[in-house]
Amino acid sequence: MPIRAVLFDAGETLLSPHPSFPELLAQTLQAEGYEHVTPELIRDQVKVVAHLFEEATRERRLWSTSAEESWAFWSELYRTLLEAMDVPFTEDLARELYSTFTDVANYRLFDDAVPVLEKLRDAGLELGLISNFEEWLERLLEHLDVTRFFEVRVISGVEGMEKPDPAIFRLALDRMRVEPADAAYVGDNVVYDVEPAAALGMTGVLLDRRSRHEDFEGRRITSLDELPGVLGL
Repeated sequence: MPIRAVLFDAGETLLSPHPSFPELLAQTLQAEGYEHVTPELIRDQVKVVAHLFEEATRERRLWSTSAEESWAFWSELYRTLLEAMDVPFTEDLARELYSTFTDVANYRLFDDAVPVLEKLRDAGLELGLISNFEEWLERLLEHLDVTRFFEVRVISGVEGMEKPDPAIFRLALDRMRVEPADAAYVGDNVVYDVEPAAALGMTGVLLDRRSRHEDFEGRRITSLDELPGVLGL
């Protein structure tokens, strides 16, 4: 049966910090006097925090579901990353970083997002969104003028559940009145996006913009421009 609905992740799939996470973080830290912190240094050291998301999942810490949990998680992440770059951690500095990355003005859509969303919508597909993101994602989507594309938006900070919990995928599918076999899910993370969607019977599509998963054996694209073809449009 052909795909009737396509659901998307948000961060690093449709949108991202602008001009990029490393560049925005470097700009913020340089403005605070840490001139040795460059985007290149951040790209080299960001690996030291990669495990924190999966640790939070294993410990059942729902980091996006309240302001308190969000601050606790991100301050821990900033502490770890700053220490790896020889920047002294202070709560004031962490608050400055947190403010920077929760400011909707500091985000942009990827260039391929709107053209592909328009193509899918014009082909008659229903569109939805499932994201591990704080509740302010709704404001960000409005700011970026893409709310109009998504009939259903299931955001962890609103719903109180996070990927890879299958319940958050089921909730979106139920609201769209679509069976898993009739839906595709597109995201940038194997563990949080593709695997749980596929386990429910959805068509999982990995968006690998930076070619980090070239050995991935499932459906993999490096640009959203490739998505209509993968879906048979």
